[in-house]
Amino acid sequence: MKPRSFFFFVGCGGAFIWLTSKDLPPLVASHFGGSGFANGFMPHTVYVGFMLAFVIGLPVVAVALTWLVLGNPKARINVPNRDYWLAPERRAETVSHLRTSLLWFGVLLLSFLCYAHWQVVLANGRQPAKLANSWFIGGLVVFLALMLLWLKALLGHFRQIPKTQGKYGSS
Repeated sequence: MKPRSFFFFVGCGGAFIWLTSKDLPPLVASHFGGSGFANGFMPHTVYVGFMLAFVIGLPVVAVALTWLVLGNPKARINVPNRDYWLAPERRAETVSHLRTSLLWFGVLLLSFLCYAHWQVVLANGRQPAKLANSWFIGGLVVFLALMLLWLKALLGHFRQIPKTQGKYGSS
């Protein structure tokens, strides 16, 4: 994945928040107790502004800060088999792989935040406003499972050192 694709997803997430917020009531139920019933409210414009900032800002800041840190040649990067993967001849490729994985993390985070917003939209369509806890928790479980798979793939990549062939270790 390229940064351009990530920002396309971010733009789609922002459009999703904007478009799905149009039918929310003037006072949006924005916080829900354990029973699912609303116990916190925000004016419509405040809710939409907060959600746009949060849904766009959190993934962008998380990706951008980490992206910049990885670009620093003195950055301390901790990956399995670090002596192999961070050797001068492979460091650029390693950073590139980490950055690509980071973009996918951002997409996963953005997707979950959009899903959480959608659950708030649906909750506000009920009278009285009530969050469907089972759907929200189900979405959270799916998000966490995908994050574990993402982490397993990321670490798995660095746990494997390609086998060398030939007398002088060429691949």
